[in-house]
Amino acid sequence: MPGLFQDLSSSLGKATYVDSKVNGGATMQVHANDPVSYQKMHNSNWDYVVLQAQSQEPSFPYGQVNSQTLPYAVQLADSVHSIYDCSQAMFFMTWGRENGDPQWDSINTFDKMNERLRNAYLRFAESSDGSVSPVGVAWKYVRDNHPTISLYAGDGSHPKPTGSYLAACTFYASIFHESPVGSTFLGGLDASTAEILQNAAAIAVLDSLPTWHLKHHDSLAHVSFESTLDPVAFSASFEENTSYIDNFIWDFGDGNTSTDSNPSHTFGQSGTYNVQLIGYGPCGNDTITNTIVFENTSGLVSHYNEASSFEFRTISEHVFELQGKDGIEIGAIQLIDMTGRPIKYKTILEENSRIRIETLHKGVLILIFDQIGKRQILRFYK
Repeated sequence: MPGLFQDLSSSLGKATYVDSKVNGGATMQVHANDPVSYQKMHNSNWDYVVLQAQSQEPSFPYGQVNSQTLPYAVQLADSVHSIYDCSQAMFFMTWGRENGDPQWDSINTFDKMNERLRNAYLRFAESSDGSVSPVGVAWKYVRDNHPTISLYAGDGSHPKPTGSYLAACTFYASIFHESPVGSTFLGGLDASTAEILQNAAAIAVLDSLPTWHLKHHDSLAHVSFESTLDPVAFSASFEENTSYIDNFIWDFGDGNTSTDSNPSHTFGQSGTYNVQLIGYGPCGNDTITNTIVFENTSGLVSHYNEASSFEFRTISEHVFELQGKDGIEIGAIQLIDMTGRPIKYKTILEENSRIRIETLHKGVLILIFDQIGKRQILRFYK
């Protein structure tokens, strides 16, 4: 199968280098206790190291798998992650036997055994920050939709050339996040059968990339950020969240940039700004853009005094009252936090010139309301 994968990848313009260690019948524990396993892993900066258990092993009882297989799968995956920053562990989700395994009722049909293998390999991946190549899922698709295509060798367990080709197609889709449909390498199969298997692999993988935890080998880099706005001062503070990133740059959308980790920036005037964070790392680059908006605050006040047309007072820990002086009406109000997000509140009294609200939210809050033909803004701390 590794050779089929290489030839398939080459036909689609992808150059690959593959090595393998494939002891017959070896369990995860056998591989984990074999020094040669680790020598193979660490002889190159692999993008992926594929880990496969003995064919029945992950379908055994839950507790048995958790004690006798899962710890060694995690141990091997941890070693993969230590090779270099971008090495990923990918688990080879194998398929149920043609007629299941008669050892016990829960795996005595193909569907039962295949489902247990699927769930176990996903558990391995989720426990070790790994991914899954869902060969067993592609296998089931072919069995359900193209039953005339025989995938098994005579023992009802090992693959025929058709099964190996299907596995190679599934690994191609899993690693490159691309469909193998259109490959001119047919693996000795007739064109119509090869195309069916190519399509089956694409369907099994590409509609469910998050399910299989698949990450492209050169796109592990991730950036995101949160912003806290001061709508009166037209300023913002930013907090980055990155992984597999060595360097980054902020573009604030107003001609200014920064390489600080969590910068603050004053924009100076109202407007809409597309703030961009660009990250660079050994496993690829990533960019995210968030839009922030500062409304025109001309004529707004951030506090009140004797000249103000309203009064604001605290009634209790959670209750506040806004009142227009001399009966001046209070219009529609809005309560937001310093990021500009709406805050839930309950109106417990409402008159033309007086509004009393209750909110459980804590922190610096901003009350925006209409009065005498203009918008007012009041900041207060709760």
